Amino acid sequence: MSNNNIVYSTDSNFKKNSFTTLDEPFAEKQDFRIHLVRLKGDKLVTVVRGYKGKEKGLKNLGSFLRKECSVGGTTKKGEIILQGNSREKVLQLLKDRGHQVKLSGG
Repeated sequence: MSNNNIVYSTDSNFKKNSFTTLDEPFAEKQDFRIHLVRLKGDKLVTVVRGYKGKEKGLKNLGSFLRKECSVGGTTKKGEIILQGNSREKVLQLLKDRGHQVKLSGG
């Protein structure tokens, strides 16, 4: 049962924040690979692959990376795609969050 739907409880010992729900799997289980892909017209994109979890968690992580790198991008087919070459910054951001990350390709 999700704790988010509880509005009122008759249990005097009930604590609303006593349950923890995680949108993404544990950080140590995430093993990301960061690729640099060259598209038509010599455009570069940074692609983060290897996410295991729910689509909502992937979108949240993609949104976080786009905001921190100040770039545009999207999440498609289990990948986070960022415009431009942001590999080093993405690598550091994901390591700071406790994920296992490696640069791959390009």
